[in-house]
Amino acid sequence: MLEQTFDYVIVGAGTAGCVLANRLSEDPEVRVLLLEAGGRDTNPLISIPLGMGKMHEHNMHDWGYETEPEPQLNNRRLEAMRGKVLGGSSSINVMAYTRGHRNDYDNWAANGAQGWGYEDVLPYFRKSETWEGGADKFRGGEGPVGTQFARTKDPIFDAWMTAGAQAGFPVTTDYNGTQQEGFGRSQYTIKDGRRSSSSRAYLAPARHRRNLVVISRAHVLKVVMRGNRAVGVDYIKNGQVHAQALKEVILSAGAFNSPQILMLSGIGSPEELGAHQIKTVLDLPGVGKNLQDHLGTWITWRRKSPGAFHGEMRFDRMALSMIRAYLLGTGPGTTVPGGLHAFVKTNSALQVPDIEYMFHTVPPQRKLWFPLISPPYQDGYAIRPTLLHPKSRGTIKLRSANPQDSMRISFGFFAHSEDLTGLRRGFRLAREIGNQSAMNSYRDIEVSPGPGVRSDDEIDDYIRGTALTAHHPCGTCSIGDSELAVVDRNLKVRGAEGLRVVDASVMPTPVSAHPNACVFMIGERAAELVKQAA
Repeated sequence: MLEQTFDYVIVGAGTAGCVLANRLSEDPEVRVLLLEAGGRDTNPLISIPLGMGKMHEHNMHDWGYETEPEPQLNNRRLEAMRGKVLGGSSSINVMAYTRGHRNDYDNWAANGAQGWGYEDVLPYFRKSETWEGGADKFRGGEGPVGTQFARTKDPIFDAWMTAGAQAGFPVTTDYNGTQQEGFGRSQYTIKDGRRSSSSRAYLAPARHRRNLVVISRAHVLKVVMRGNRAVGVDYIKNGQVHAQALKEVILSAGAFNSPQILMLSGIGSPEELGAHQIKTVLDLPGVGKNLQDHLGTWITWRRKSPGAFHGEMRFDRMALSMIRAYLLGTGPGTTVPGGLHAFVKTNSALQVPDIEYMFHTVPPQRKLWFPLISPPYQDGYAIRPTLLHPKSRGTIKLRSANPQDSMRISFGFFAHSEDLTGLRRGFRLAREIGNQSAMNSYRDIEVSPGPGVRSDDEIDDYIRGTALTAHHPCGTCSIGDSELAVVDRNLKVRGAEGLRVVDASVMPTPVSAHPNACVFMIGERAAELVKQAA
């Protein structure tokens, strides 16, 4: 077996892994190894913001995971997209930059994650970004990740803002600033017309450092433990390799893969490990438990007349737009066909928003078209009510002791009855917003689920048959001090030495937002914690 020696071995070059690789290798005396199971992020579709649609359509740079049959969703298996490429999911996601509500973090701190309250984490949000509006109390002006307002030019988003106000919901000028709650213009991780992924923002500027080694297409088998101390990892890259970690092993493989690697290493529930003849090294029953994600469904309408993006989908225009975006970083290809997010409370007594509304200006049947060859599609638009704080909990379990086998993902959606009630409430309010007078000049017939779906039972049946994950998994190696907590406030695996987890799996509960901005923050804060411990 080939052997290598480093100070730090980071498993996973996703959002947090790239942050760590950059920050830890700032010290030229420290040797850092970054391992990524996927390939390099050279595909032009990654760089071009509008290219995400084609990547999603063809499951490009994706692990290809799907859930076990979900009992409360008509036993459907849901696709569970996760990035398998340098940059991880930050290289294939929708690029939404949303931090969540301040009380999300204060609730973490109040429930065992001391030191992770809003005032504690705000400096790391600011450190990670360069906001196009400049630095202030809330926003950063010198960080690696470029963030900007949506550049989509479609008046339908202004109409949606007005419709939200007509329905009694607040409007916010910056949901990552003073006021998160309300309808607000979208913000994206885009800089100079290109996706500002973790790989582009953090890893690319550090690749020249001689003390940083990045190895792609390296599949990690396990963390090697000597007693309760992590001393390295074994991985496959043209044969089996052992990488020794003199200081720490850091798992940044994500909410699915980090618990899998821990269990393959003998860290987890003895019952789960014993079922696969894996010797227990550390008894941590919380590994793989507490899985949570945001779940939502769509309400779609036919549009009275085609919108701006419909015209851009003409084949010749789109071809030129993609070339222009790749070569110059300008034009329609550098935008996302979305321009609005809403984070709302369906009950004024709630501490944090319980529903997010996502908005699409493109219908599911969108396609390239060209006069006389391929007719244009019928244009439409949609609103997606999404449950932000589910009470149901799922699990990650091993399929076998073979590291090449995917894990068993079971979200347990709607296992808690209040989740379906909450999403149905968000659905009814979404339909109410969509039927406000501000939308009259855009709204044609309701296509899905259709005006005939009105009763609670009918709406519930529609939700069970159509709801999909928002691809925001978290919680499977959560911070805390309870029996099911996996890492402590410093992200160290409880009972272990030289081993941390740094990714979305440590989030004890989801934030009221898309989590990518939060994971950038976690990576920045973790890098500081690691340096302090050295």
